[in-house]
Amino acid sequence: MRIVIIAVLIVLVAFVAWRVAEQYGLIGDKTVAPPAASPAEEPQKPPAVSQLPSFDIVRVDRSGDAVIAGRAAAGAKVVVLANDAPLAETMAQADGSWVIVTEAPLDAGPVELSLEMTTADGLTIKSDQTVVIYVPEREGDRPLVLRTTPGGATEVLQDPRDAADGLGPLSLDSIDYDDAGSVIFSGRAEPGRVIQLFANRQFVNQAASSQDGRWTMTASIAPGVYTLLVVQLGADDRPAYAIEIPFERASPGALARTEGRIIVQPGNSLWRIARRVYGTGFQYTVIYEANRDQIRDPNLIYPGQAFNLPQEQPDTVEPAAEPE
Repeated sequence: MRIVIIAVLIVLVAFVAWRVAEQYGLIGDKTVAPPAASPAEEPQKPPAVSQLPSFDIVRVDRSGDAVIAGRAAAGAKVVVLANDAPLAETMAQADGSWVIVTEAPLDAGPVELSLEMTTADGLTIKSDQTVVIYVPEREGDRPLVLRTTPGGATEVLQDPRDAADGLGPLSLDSIDYDDAGSVIFSGRAEPGRVIQLFANRQFVNQAASSQDGRWTMTASIAPGVYTLLVVQLGADDRPAYAIEIPFERASPGALARTEGRIIVQPGNSLWRIARRVYGTGFQYTVIYEANRDQIRDPNLIYPGQAFNLPQEQPDTVEPAAEPE
């Protein structure tokens, strides 16, 4: 009898232990997960590209030698092209920065720089930025360097002209049009100041200049002829500097072009006008030859000038000779 009681106790203890173990998940049906795939077996995903390649600095001296710097993906091959032909290449550093010093001077005249990078996994990406350089043909002149983006403001990276007396730090460097047809104004001023824009003395918009002294604003302006007034306010919120400039508002998405004529906008150049009108900047000589009475230097045109736009004559027009 004692043996039976002991056996029953053993069974009861075992049953209780089994229930406790089952309750706490120590036993029971378990599905064994397959072993984790080794790194070599995991599907490879292309690395994310955090940014497009970009131009940050472009400096050109009078002889055409250039220093070009920017950013790209870390370890990517960076290629700078001049008028669509490879100019120089380098590798981006671990922080994405890259610098190129040209081995030979750029040719005199207009040069259009573009940029592309090839990442470590073989992906080639082109920048949406374009840098246009006017290398001087005359000894003593200084280059002009512009940076443009589609639908964005043109930035003057290097200005060949000395600041006009009395204007101080304020400038209106370019006028462009975005994809929606709005007008983009940009220029320079003292850092952290309010810039106000008036058209025919009517207030249009205002913006604050950045810490590096650049300002940009977008406005809707009806087509027509205007006198623009740009005002920089001082620390006391009173006008400190002001400039006036003539401006003809182009139709949305187009140049101010009417029956074969164009009104030069601030920031325009013969190269940029020819690229939009004829499809290539090299046809700037067509416009130059048709307006020699107004253009002393092909690299220097002024807002408000009205130019004739003849039909393209790529086979007959020779590069413009230097004006007397």
